[in-house]
Amino acid sequence: MATSVSSSKLSLFFLFSFLFTSTLARNSPSPTTKILDVLASLKQTQHILSFDPQISNGFSKSQPLFFNSSSSSGSAFSIPLHSRGSLRKTHHVDYKNLVRTRLDRDSARVNSLTTEVLLAVNGIRKTELKPVVTELEPEALSTPVISGMSQGSGEYFTRVGVGNPAKQFYMVLDTGSDVNWIQCEPCTDCYQQSDPIFNPSSSSTYSPVTCESRQCSYLRQSACRSGKCLYQVSYGDGSYTVGDFVTETVSFGNSGDIKGVALGCGHTNEGLFVAAAGLVGLGGGPLSLTSQIKATSFSYCLVDRDSAGSSTLDFNSGLPADSVVAPLIRSRKVDTFYYVGLTGLSVGGQPVQLPPGFFELEQSGNGGVIVDCGTAITRLQAEAYNALRDAFVKLTPDLPTTGGFALFDTCYDLSSRTSVRVPTVAFHFSGGMSLELPAKNYLIPVDSSGTFCLAFAPTTSSLSIIGNVQQQGTRVSFDLANNKIGFSPHKC
Repeated sequence: MATSVSSSKLSLFFLFSFLFTSTLARNSPSPTTKILDVLASLKQTQHILSFDPQISNGFSKSQPLFFNSSSSSGSAFSIPLHSRGSLRKTHHVDYKNLVRTRLDRDSARVNSLTTEVLLAVNGIRKTELKPVVTELEPEALSTPVISGMSQGSGEYFTRVGVGNPAKQFYMVLDTGSDVNWIQCEPCTDCYQQSDPIFNPSSSSTYSPVTCESRQCSYLRQSACRSGKCLYQVSYGDGSYTVGDFVTETVSFGNSGDIKGVALGCGHTNEGLFVAAAGLVGLGGGPLSLTSQIKATSFSYCLVDRDSAGSSTLDFNSGLPADSVVAPLIRSRKVDTFYYVGLTGLSVGGQPVQLPPGFFELEQSGNGGVIVDCGTAITRLQAEAYNALRDAFVKLTPDLPTTGGFALFDTCYDLSSRTSVRVPTVAFHFSGGMSLELPAKNYLIPVDSSGTFCLAFAPTTSSLSIIGNVQQQGTRVSFDLANNKIGFSPHKC
């Protein structure tokens, strides 16, 4: 009798367990997915290697610029934004080497940004550090955006006029820098660029900045020679520019010109700026172009990293109505960077488990997440990256894995596939809105034969960075007047 009762209880237990498990399975949501077009991505890798702007005429230097004087937020204007592939044919014959070169450069840039924060948090000025070999000694508004992938760089370019009469130049676009600069004659040491080097003697509005001026005092590295201000800007990959700090007229096609913009006139310039004449700083500091022209907002849409196409850089046009909106946060320690209120991540529609407040910017200046167009690959603190990666791997058991590549540790062999379904990846922001990324923005090819890698990387720094691979194809808007950042997919 006892055995019969025990058997009945055991049977009931298994029955209830089965029913509970079945109900749980039915109620558990299936992972959300997106389709990755493997074939299209691989065709792009081959196209960028063979693309020749001289033959294809991918970008016309006479491309029109747009101006909208009816904007309620001031004069709104737009200028083309291009990939570097539109400027010069890549010297790489192998896509794998092209990607490796870009990732090496990207790592150097990230080191530069994290060092900038580290110095600021610890109250150390660059002038207190030992100088690099080339040191400063007294004697010694919308434009096209182009991807820089084809030169092994993640940079994008815009075209602006400098001087009076204006000469047009390709300039690197950088939200992680403030100082605008251009290569100038006479050159002590200049790298090769697509346009003729700017000659100050040809402009009627060229004017040196005095050492006592406010503009000179804003420079982090400066010196004085005969009462005139000298500048130096160094970048994480060893590139640098040194020269005279001046004011000059900057123009944006049909939108007119702006006189008295402070910029560096570089006579000694070295590094991997290939093709560009200089750099447009779009950071939050007082010397950036956005600050100097008193822009209430700016936005850009970055074309595909392997594209020879173009989009636009817009000023004073506000946030598109369909934007995924997040808070724009300012650091008291570093005014250059644009921090965003990121609260979490999800994979396959399920939250990645992280401690509350994990991505918050601390009062000390540590932590936080910046949106940066000059960094290629999104960097996450190791704990967040590991959790994201593990969640992604768990939901891709049917994809054939392969060895890691450079800074990527999660890669797949998709050479036998034309398309695959992969779990979604999304950013979640303060205020409750979320940005779901296209599959090609987080699973990218690293060669032309079918190796794709998860395009995130861990960092030992407390600073996280949303890079341009994750931003591509999305209009990113910075509402400076209202401290908001907007993300609008398919607004290129």
